[in-house]
Amino acid sequence: MNLKDVFQPLKLARGSALSNRVALAPLTNQQSNDDGTASLDDLQWFEIIASSGYGFVMTCAANVQANGKAFSGQLGIYSDRHLEGLTKIACTLKKRGVVSSVQLHHGGMRAAFADPDNRVGPTKNLMYESRALSNSEVKELRDDFIRAAKRAQIAGFDGVEVHAAFGWILTQFLSPALNRRVDEYGGSFENRTRLIREIISGIRAECRSDFQIGLRLSMERYGLELADIVQLARVVIEEGEIDYLDLAPWDVNKVVQEGEFAGRRIIDLFTEIPRGNVKFVVSGKILDASDLYDALDSGFDFVMVGKAAVLEPRFPKMIQLDANYKSPDIPVTPSYLTEQGLSDRFIDYMKNWDNFVR
Repeated sequence: MNLKDVFQPLKLARGSALSNRVALAPLTNQQSNDDGTASLDDLQWFEIIASSGYGFVMTCAANVQANGKAFSGQLGIYSDRHLEGLTKIACTLKKRGVVSSVQLHHGGMRAAFADPDNRVGPTKNLMYESRALSNSEVKELRDDFIRAAKRAQIAGFDGVEVHAAFGWILTQFLSPALNRRVDEYGGSFENRTRLIREIISGIRAECRSDFQIGLRLSMERYGLELADIVQLARVVIEEGEIDYLDLAPWDVNKVVQEGEFAGRRIIDLFTEIPRGNVKFVVSGKILDASDLYDALDSGFDFVMVGKAAVLEPRFPKMIQLDANYKSPDIPVTPSYLTEQGLSDRFIDYMKNWDNFVR
């Protein structure tokens, strides 16, 4: 893959084509208002991003229920009061021809801002002081993901991503270690994946025909079984209701250490799956232009950057200027991040990352 190929358009099965293969990952930044409405900092950040050359931009994780809030300053999409700010973000991106998406999220048992009576998961968890959702509450959660997608559509976004990674509520349903339900949402592979598949089907049925749907999957921690995640990828591709599969390993080059897949790169287990019309996107320590080329050469259709975009929001433009572009070395100073356009709250959040802010 060369620089010219990176900046070729990419047509998805539905909706608008991406102008290039560089996407902004859903970056947690903890800068929204306490009630989940978009803040001035949010709007200013997306003004910067909209003019930075990305073909595709996703918001940070937006919680679909009030009790799903996992971060201070998390963006919300569980109420119509969030529509005004979301609409402003969508309009900002659309004016620049950027394909846009909202990442739909619920913290589940890890929702730090829910009291124990409202902190929920597939089954009771003593460590997180969370209770089990009733069967009717699982269905309400499903419907709230779908309602959130409809809000994203009303706001003017091109689509949504269903966040089933990194130990949040949909990951918890996937995990045989965390999901010990005995109803249709627990036990077998089919049952543990049922909620995700019902959410995707519901969004596809309730939103317009060109509305784009993505699914984010991770493969590590929280009791996940890698074989299950590979099989889920196969199933959702075969069902034909998603437009892209977002794979989120901690490191794009990580090799499986044990079990039936030992010695193989995690991402290679997925790129060998027949994908039909579904596009594949990946993230995970992609910092330099060479990392981007390698990911595309590995079989991905486009690539998401996170830390690279924090270090230099104009990452795509920097690659256009220098085909061998490398991200700045870390740690960086708070003043450097201020110069890149990050808000004080965004910078404070990045201070939690090991060796990122000096």
